[in-house]
Amino acid sequence: MSSESQRKGVPWFLWPFWALWQLISWIVTLTGRLVAVILGLVLMIAGILVSLTVVGLIVGVPLFLVGMFLVFRGIF
Repeated sequence: MSSESQRKGVPWFLWPFWALWQLISWIVTLTGRLVAVILGLVLMIAGILVSLTVVGLIVGVPLFLVGMFLVFRGIF
């Protein structure tokens, strides 16, 4: 049997450090998603405001789309 197919457990004496690492990585992931959603919403609002003029449509629509993609990436 290959060693890759065996499940690698965490030794009992390293479990507190592993649990702390998992908590920190979860917090960083959640914070990154939250920042992506907030930044996406700001870009969407800026895209709408810039798009109020005809000339601004050239910049506003892509700005809105980038914001929308950031929001979708942060949620899913």
